[in-house]
Amino acid sequence: MEPLRIGLLGAARISDIAVIQPAHQTGARLVAVAARDRDRAETFASLHGIERVLDGYQAVIDDPEVEVVYNPLANALHAPWNLRAIAGGKHVLSEKPYASNAEEARLVRDAASAAGVHCVEAFHYRYHPVMGRMLELAGDGEIGDVVSVEARMLMPPPAAGDLRWDASVAGGGLMDVGCYAVHAIRDVATLMGGSPSIVGARGGEIPDHPGVDAWLDADLELPNGAPARLASGMTHGVLDFSLRIVGTKGEAYAPGFVLPHTDDRVIVTVGTGQRVEELGTRLSYAYMLEALSRLLREGEPMLTDADDAVVTMQLIDDLYRAAGMQPRTAITIDGPEA
Repeated sequence: MEPLRIGLLGAARISDIAVIQPAHQTGARLVAVAARDRDRAETFASLHGIERVLDGYQAVIDDPEVEVVYNPLANALHAPWNLRAIAGGKHVLSEKPYASNAEEARLVRDAASAAGVHCVEAFHYRYHPVMGRMLELAGDGEIGDVVSVEARMLMPPPAAGDLRWDASVAGGGLMDVGCYAVHAIRDVATLMGGSPSIVGARGGEIPDHPGVDAWLDADLELPNGAPARLASGMTHGVLDFSLRIVGTKGEAYAPGFVLPHTDDRVIVTVGTGQRVEELGTRLSYAYMLEALSRLLREGEPMLTDADDAVVTMQLIDDLYRAAGMQPRTAITIDGPEA
């Protein structure tokens, strides 16, 4: 297939693992990058093999060789710059969360549909064999009928000045790591032909960062009536990015389901027996970029399309409200670099 031609908005650290390494692995072209600091962009482009540096995000969108815009900007800038890319006739690979809230996510989805382009969400884990195997075990009967699910996305505190602590740019634990737990529980619910419902939620802030959820726990119910537990937080002592699915006959446990390149295990326990399946440490982001290529070259739908993103954002909004917190507020941008 013809290589994807990708333009990058910003010189974000996440870009290396999320799109640069996968592009080199899959043969995609890194056509252009722009950042607020051109010197930084020049260094970034030289380091990562990006073909050219442009003056401003809009210039990346306007570049005729760019067909896909990768947006890893601050959360609140996802939807505004996605909308600009869509208006420029470009496909978009948007970092999660898709938007600041569900209303804004719907605006992006509808704009992409009207423009005839795709704006997909970078829930990369969903394309790796680890998550595929977890869902297979949840549905093939080996562990029996699902009786509970627990998704944990817990991390040590980011630095004090990290944007994840900034409410004005849609920061917060649920918006950052926690959205993976939301999405994973939705994945299991989809196997049952529906969506999870919220039973209750609790969250908390820390004094230095008002308006931002440092942690949020929630109880949900799957379509079959089974409970699902969500734990999200940015104040945990150690990293815990795990997914456990318990059935009537056993359980499946993935200790690193969103970071399978560092831990590709699926641990299956049935009765008194246990086995460990190792599903490969190839980057989940590479699988995702290949899925994007199949979408744009062959029309094969992706698992994390715009409709999926809207449903996830609505559940995030509802979880915030259930925990007595406010969903994030959208912002507007003016000018070429706002």
